[in-house]
Formats: sequence, structure tokens, C-alpha cells
Amino acid sequence: MELKALFTIIISTVFINNYVLSQLLGLCPFCGVSKKISSAIGMGFAVIFVMTMASFITYLVYKYLLIPYEIVYLRTLTFILIIASLVQLVEMIIEKFSPPLYQALGIFLPLITTNCAILGVTVLNIESGFVTAEFGLVKTVVQGLGAGIGFLLALLLMAGIRERLELADVPENLKGLPITFVVAGLLALAFLGFAGMKI
Repeated sequence: MELKALFTIIISTVFINNYVLSQLLGLCPFCGVSKKISSAIGMGFAVIFVMTMASFITYLVYKYLLIPYEIVYLRTLTFILIIASLVQLVEMIIEKFSPPLYQALGIFLPLITTNCAILGVTVLNIESGFVTAEFGLVKTVVQGLGAGIGFLLALLLMAGIRERLELADVPENLKGLPITFVVAGLLALAFLGFAGMKI
């Protein structure tokens, strides 16, 4: 398998088809956890882990369980159960090894379960034809990893800008969520510039 193909998948999911800024998936944790860089890093790495593992497990379950037993119609329900189980695992690990991060992430950690970006990645992996493709499992996992890195990048950019905005003279009626949406729109426009890239 060519490394160029894997590199293309990673660059595509991080910059060109960033699930947060181009596909507009996962906006709830994106806006909620991006107030501080420290919590954004923690959430970003948790999402990378869940996206990568969810891509790996859902590929195996879809190919070796749902297709052979002709129960493909259970795909969405099965994927949500897999994602919820992974999030519970991540939540227990973070609570055990990093209580301050667990407190900082608060309600947004369980919300990874309902993060549509993770479900979107797993469904798009299947619909991209990776199940029937050669080295499909590797491509699926790389796409999940790249999507997670893209999510982390978007969170870090947003957190850095929001920390700066705390010191800026923002008009009173734009403080808080309104300026966050303006910044998110400008970031999405900036990432739209990657759409013309030829890899």
C-alpha cells in the first residue's frame, strides 16, 4: 500500500474536509470546550482516541457481522453503541488519571457520545467504499485518525482565538457566543481556501 494514499487521506481530513470547519459536524463540543487551550487539548486527544478506535471497531463489526448476517439496517444503532462504549472507557480513564481535566471537560466529555462528527466519520468510512477496498481497514483507521487530528486542530485554533478575545475590546452585544460564532465562521472560510488544493 502506498504511503502517498495514506498521506492524502490524512491531509484531506485535517485540512480540506475538516469535519468541524468544512462539514460542520461536532459544533457542540467545538463551541463549548474551546474556551481554554488546556481543556481543548484534553478534549481533542479524547476525540482522536474515540474516532480512531470507533473507525477500527465499526469497520470490523460492519464487515464481519452486519454484512454476513444481512443486518446492515442496524448500522447506525450499532455504531452509536460502539461509540458510547468507547466514550465511557475514555471517561473512566480521564477521571482516574487526570481529575482536573475531567472537571474542566465537565458535561462535554459524555457529549462525545452524541458528537455527530464521530458518527459521521464512521458512517462516511463505510460509504467511502473502504469496506470493499484493498487495505480498507488501514484506510478506515487513518481516516479516523486524520479526522480526530483535524478536530484537535480546529479546537486549538478556536481556543487560542477565544483566549485572545477575553483581552480584546469586543462590543457588549457580541460578547460570548455571538463572537464565537463569528470567529467560527471566519475559520470555516479560511479552511475553505484548502478546498482547491491538489494532492
